[in-house]
Amino acid sequence: MERNLKNVLVISFGFLLLFTAYGGLQSLQSSLHSEEGLGVASLSVLYAALILSSMFLPPVLIKKLGCKWTIAGSMCCYIAFSLGNFYASWYTLIPTSVILGLGGAPLWSAKCTYLTIAGNSYAEKAGKHGKDIINQYFGVFFLIFQSSGIWGNLISSLIFSQASNKVEISEENLACCGAYDCMTDTTNTTGSAGPSNSLIYTLLGIYTASGVLAVLLIVMFLDQIKSDQAETEKEILETPSFWSTFLATFQHLKDKRQCLLIPLTMYSGFEQGFLSGDYTKTYVTCALGIHYVGYVMICFSAVNSLCSLLFGKISQFTGRKLLFALATVTNTACIIALLLWKPHPKQIAVFFVFPALWGLSDAVWQTQTNGLYGVLFEKHTEAAFANYRLWESCGFVIAFGYSTKLQVYIKLYILLSVLVLSMVTYGVVEYLEAKSSPGTPTATKKENVGPVTQETHM
Repeated sequence: MERNLKNVLVISFGFLLLFTAYGGLQSLQSSLHSEEGLGVASLSVLYAALILSSMFLPPVLIKKLGCKWTIAGSMCCYIAFSLGNFYASWYTLIPTSVILGLGGAPLWSAKCTYLTIAGNSYAEKAGKHGKDIINQYFGVFFLIFQSSGIWGNLISSLIFSQASNKVEISEENLACCGAYDCMTDTTNTTGSAGPSNSLIYTLLGIYTASGVLAVLLIVMFLDQIKSDQAETEKEILETPSFWSTFLATFQHLKDKRQCLLIPLTMYSGFEQGFLSGDYTKTYVTCALGIHYVGYVMICFSAVNSLCSLLFGKISQFTGRKLLFALATVTNTACIIALLLWKPHPKQIAVFFVFPALWGLSDAVWQTQTNGLYGVLFEKHTEAAFANYRLWESCGFVIAFGYSTKLQVYIKLYILLSVLVLSMVTYGVVEYLEAKSSPGTPTATKKENVGPVTQETHM
């Protein structure tokens, strides 16, 4: 096997193992640690730390440690979060959330840098275009990586389904589920929702072992960047310099199109935060039990992955405006339905319809918003995508931050308001683009922006 492809596979399966654990844990935080809102508070802190990490750490760590050891070290930050869940309290989960957030940005940046160098290296030897090989490598990576959402949630559901303390949920407790929740600890009021400590420890043990295997895979089988590639690495890290990139992130806000895209970018964080923080707890765990959370999130992940692939292909024929309209209508319909629906165990299929439709919408928000950034800010992509990560992470922080303070129906109204504002400001951006170049058809795709899409999925 060609050595660069071997390294791509090592990184891909390393991330698969790592995010099998993290993805499953993220989906369960609001349900597993609902007391005093500890679970969602930890996620809010995590994304706040990610914002700081994105601004300061990646160039410094990659320059000092190199890509391989930055990846390995950052993966250890994720393992710390798994360990923190064993004895979840404000003194263990919050610090380990900070550690994970700080490790998140260097992990993804080092991965992108490594695959870019590997792609350019092979292209030079094979006499091919570097861009084409890099796209192939990232395609292989995401093909393998995307399935982590399925495996992590499947493991949690299979383990929690072994719980022997399932009891029928009373109508009185079901009244506290859904949009007009009672603002109580729903996981404790529903008898079927509390797995035993032994099952929780079993799950956390599997997740921790998965993270350790990821680190060992990277340490033992990933090649160091070769000496003849060192200059390439140096160019990637130093051009532009760290401080110029940092300043450019905020200077980019002088572009009014960037400012107009802030609501749309933040909405991506809001809607993902609602699904993983509120829908899983107040609808699924409350009415069905925690063992169904994994199955529901598998449905979301599967539809999201398939639609991301589909929309990436068809956007060149439909244009992005039609896809944004589809996502807006779908998300609006879901929000209104969630406001009206009273979840009940007899309507089990409905619990899966919402994440499926949410996955379809999220696929548009991810692929098309990233593509839009790539097209609009072609000459300032680094500053543009830094803003993308910044504002989407802010959306996550806010969504998780108010999760325990407000009733679900208020959160749904906030979500709907941000969505409407997002579409208004997005429409202005499209109008400005059409006005500035009336004779030029609006581009609908941008090559090699896919890797950035997934960085905020942590």
